[in-house]
Amino acid sequence: MAVGTKTLAPSELDTFEDQRLVEELRKAKEELFNLRFQSATGQLDSHGRIRAVKRDIARLYTVIRERELGIRATPAPAEVAPKAKKKATKKADAADDAAAKEEAE
Repeated sequence: MAVGTKTLAPSELDTFEDQRLVEELRKAKEELFNLRFQSATGQLDSHGRIRAVKRDIARLYTVIRERELGIRATPAPAEVAPKAKKKATKKADAADDAAAKEEAE
């Protein structure tokens, strides 16, 4: 990506979940509003930033729409590692020992 936010590279957008894309879109729109406000009041230093943020917004809309149409794959949800078995309590150990003794007899 030549212009725009470095954190919103197209290859990186593929790894974002839908909720994160919507959040990034909200942030970009808010930033564009602030940049336009600064431009109107004569306080804007970098006019190229407006163009970059507009491109980021368009890029986000494109990814969201492609996912809706099934053109672009939605990332698989992160799998949670299986929980480790809980350590047995003394009562459970005693019950297991008693059951083992009865089977042995």
